[in-house]
Amino acid sequence: VQLVESGGGFVQPGGSLRLSCAASGFSFDGHSFGWFRQAPGKGRKEVALINPTDGSDHYSDAVKGRFTVSSDIAKNTIYLQMNSMKPEDTAIYYCAAVRLGLGVLISPDPENEYDYWGQGTQVTVSS
Repeated sequence: VQLVESGGGFVQPGGSLRLSCAASGFSFDGHSFGWFRQAPGKGRKEVALINPTDGSDHYSDAVKGRFTVSSDIAKNTIYLQMNSMKPEDTAIYYCAAVRLGLGVLISPDPENEYDYWGQGTQVTVSS
């Protein structure tokens, strides 16, 4: 089972990045996915969630209107388009998956409730 994130990097405030999360070793169908981020000294927090099966999604208030989560079932890949980025978006971004047929899992403790995690990709927003 693998989730591999890519697309992180350095961007100036106001800029954009697109993260990808490629899933392998388990059935894409029957799982719901999430993007989470962890800034230095802080806990891991939800960014955006998506269920490719029914298209449901959810965004944290911090990114709503700026970030868009999407999926490509044929490629077993989840994406996070990040626009109008701010310095406070700086963090390690993680992709995660949980066995869930329909809907998304909004959890106060995602590290213990999501089944699979990627290794993370660093995103830095700075001038």
